[in-house]
Amino acid sequence: MLKGFRDFIMRGNVVDLAVAFVIGGAFALVVTSFVSDILMPLLGLLNIPDFTEWVWTTPGGAEIRYGSFLNAVIAFILVAAAIYFFVIKPMERMRKPEEPTTKTCPECASEIPLAATRCPMCTSQLPA
Repeated sequence: MLKGFRDFIMRGNVVDLAVAFVIGGAFALVVTSFVSDILMPLLGLLNIPDFTEWVWTTPGGAEIRYGSFLNAVIAFILVAAAIYFFVIKPMERMRKPEEPTTKTCPECASEIPLAATRCPMCTSQLPA
C-alpha cells in the first residue's frame, strides 16, 4: 500500500506539478505586490480615486459595495497588463523562430531536406 503511494508521489508529473504550484504562488505574490505597491499608487497621480468607500445602501439596509468591485476589476486589469507586458511580450521576443529544415517538392508535394537538389520521391530536379 505504501509502495503504491510512494510510486504515485515520485511520478514525474506530480513533482513537476508541485514545483509549478509553489513557483506560481511565489510569482503571484510578486505580481500582486507590483500591482498594489507600484501601479495602484500611480493611479493616484492620475487623480483616479480609491473606490472602496463607494457603497449603495438598499432600502432594506443591505450594503452593496460596488466600489470594492471596481477596485477588484481595476486590479485584475492591471495584473493582466503587467503579466502581458512584463512576462509574455519579453518571452516572445527572446524566443527565436525555428528555422525550416525541409521544403516541399513542387512536383510531388513530398517533404524533402532543405539542401536537396533532387527530390528522392519523384527524382525531379529542384530549383536552387
